[in-house]
Amino acid sequence: MCSLTMKSKWILTFVLAGCISNVAGQSVKPRLADLVHEFDYDNKASLDVREVGRERRPGATIIDLTYASPRGGRVPSYLVVPAGKGPFAAILFGHWMMDGSPMRNRREFLDEAVLLAPTGVISLLIDAPLVRPGFTEEKDELKSAAQSAEAARQQVIDFRRGLDLLAARPDVDPKRFAYVGHSFDAHVGAILSAVEKRIGSFVLMAGGFADEEYVFDNENEEMRKLRERIGDEKIRSHFRNYAWDDPVNFIGHSGPSAVFLQFGRADKPIPPKLAMHYYALFGDPKRVGFYDAGHALNAKARADRIEWLRRRLSLDSVDHEAMARIPELK
Repeated sequence: MCSLTMKSKWILTFVLAGCISNVAGQSVKPRLADLVHEFDYDNKASLDVREVGRERRPGATIIDLTYASPRGGRVPSYLVVPAGKGPFAAILFGHWMMDGSPMRNRREFLDEAVLLAPTGVISLLIDAPLVRPGFTEEKDELKSAAQSAEAARQQVIDFRRGLDLLAARPDVDPKRFAYVGHSFDAHVGAILSAVEKRIGSFVLMAGGFADEEYVFDNENEEMRKLRERIGDEKIRSHFRNYAWDDPVNFIGHSGPSAVFLQFGRADKPIPPKLAMHYYALFGDPKRVGFYDAGHALNAKARADRIEWLRRRLSLDSVDHEAMARIPELK
């Protein structure tokens, strides 16, 4: 989810702030050809990469850097570079933003990226706009939803620029790009699956991908309360204005890229029945996995996605003892 407080704001963020759709009663479904232009940017502009620092780890170097965002400001990033000359596969990592978690930013996947480096992977991990320095949350619910939708658009574009950064490196194999995104960044990755065809493999963790149905589900008590509080017409107007930010308008176009969806059986907002509905909406090829975990998922999910990525990207074997030492996400 996003960076808002838990319970009501967490639910609002899940269904509105990063997940805006065309609504019931809207007669014309948005065309992908129109929506994708919301994520256009100047790919010839300078990335203006600036190194902040670096740290040596066994088999990898972590480079702390920033690069220019096409939508303003700078993108805080980690670039995890393996030893050797390559060419390496490359993975973009996008984090969750759970309040109270020490891993609610680009640090979430840092240990995983370091683990993968010796297998032949260079990784780019970026902070989402909602956790970057200077971000101030809107207090009004609909303004906050619009703010988070704009942040999701910026995150999509910033990842596309990150892909440009990786593709420009002589040690990167441009035919072996992958993306891993959790929660908010699963939403971002779902849009990327249709917008950015340089990426051939996606792992999307604990995401929501068809939010019109979620908001207007009359059996969902939380959503009924939200609609009573804000008003159906305001929500519908909001949805119309931000149709480009609903994954449901993109995920049917995910192919030929492969998508691996991961869900927790104890993740209350996404019960298995709803998760399977999301799975059905994606294009082929695709895979789904369920885990005895909540929104954070667990070590088994990590092992499964690493093995899936290893096969998809033709990587060397992973150090399973090192993987077992990565702590559970909290």
